[in-house]
Amino acid sequence: MQRYLPDAFLFAVILTFVVYVMGFLFTDSSPIEMIGHWGGGFWDLLEFAMQMTLVVTTGYILADTPIVQKGLTNLSKLANTPSQAIILVTLVASIASWINYGFGLVVGALIATYVAKRVPSVNFRLLVASAYSGFLLWHGGLSASAPLLIATEGHFLEDLIGVVPATETIFSSFNLFIVIVLIVTLPLVNWILSRTQGTDSIPDPTTWDVVEEKFVPEEEVSTPATRIENSMLISLLIGLMGLVYIVYHFIQNGFDLNLNIVIFIFLFLGILLHKTPKRYLHSVTDSVKNVGGIVIQFPFYAGIMGMMVDSGLSEQMSLFFINISTEFTFPLFTFLSASIVNFFVPSGGGQWAVQGPIMIPAAMEIGASVPKTAMAVAWGDAWTNMIQPFWALPLLAIAGLKVRDIMGFCAIILIYSFFPIAIGLLFF
Repeated sequence: MQRYLPDAFLFAVILTFVVYVMGFLFTDSSPIEMIGHWGGGFWDLLEFAMQMTLVVTTGYILADTPIVQKGLTNLSKLANTPSQAIILVTLVASIASWINYGFGLVVGALIATYVAKRVPSVNFRLLVASAYSGFLLWHGGLSASAPLLIATEGHFLEDLIGVVPATETIFSSFNLFIVIVLIVTLPLVNWILSRTQGTDSIPDPTTWDVVEEKFVPEEEVSTPATRIENSMLISLLIGLMGLVYIVYHFIQNGFDLNLNIVIFIFLFLGILLHKTPKRYLHSVTDSVKNVGGIVIQFPFYAGIMGMMVDSGLSEQMSLFFINISTEFTFPLFTFLSASIVNFFVPSGGGQWAVQGPIMIPAAMEIGASVPKTAMAVAWGDAWTNMIQPFWALPLLAIAGLKVRDIMGFCAIILIYSFFPIAIGLLFF
């Protein structure tokens, strides 16, 4: 991976070329039509790109507050050796990602950097890869796109399958088996990997040491403007408004920890805990340097998704696996088809919109379980994230690494995790 894997941006560009050529070779789309599909889809992920930008920015800002610094520092004290560091980071990232994927990405990156400072002899590349390996659990957890969508009244497949409760998907025996096995064994797999690795130099501390820097206000003339900028009352009032809305949201919607509310929580807790607008804006300035990869790469993935969907390539991939499936093997082949489509349509909700209308009718025709089919798509989407740099960008930005630094370790996680996922989908 270190030798041959290009930068994440070039990975997206090369993937664009691959899908473009596949489009006019294997579908009825002409080369010009493929260009149209590409350009037409280029901006379809703008909302999502902004969400991920804010996840990284607000998560970084929140971590830049004294109280969160203290909490992360205390948590990192549980690790005193490289082995303990690997196990701790994997566990924290796995549990956080199961709760919410955006939360897991930020928490995993931050705990990795704090633990690395406490245990500098740990292999830092493997430590960050361990944090990212926890992200494998997100689509089997509380923020899983596919099962949450089919559990919501009015979803686009309701006329076909009705409303499928989370007890049959997220909290089913087969899904809980996969989740529990991965939470227990991923730390052990990463620990085994650590036994084959020496120490590794930590990247330039300026890429993330700012998280522990204390804000030092500049000497400035007292004016009405500077007094407002340093007013604790302003931050308190707007922060309290935000907290009231957060409470209101959960009262109205239950435990609906979607991506927007996670960003909202990070945003207003950051305002409150930084105490003054001046301190908060100082942290904002430091945080935005981490989001360049997201801003420039997500449109390319939207273009790839446009070519996949509009040309019919994604449908062809799904139908191939349907045609070789039986009632018993259908969940496994659904999982494999979703894992391939995920390379080109890495948004979980977007992938369900593409594959759901194809896989669900096929499951009903074959006699396979509808809830298990939905979760097979979910796990396929999560599985190849281990070697698809799209989701690693926020974590890598905070850690100050390149995708090639962690992807070799993640490939091992990909190979191992196939077995508990396949067992859960086939035998439970």
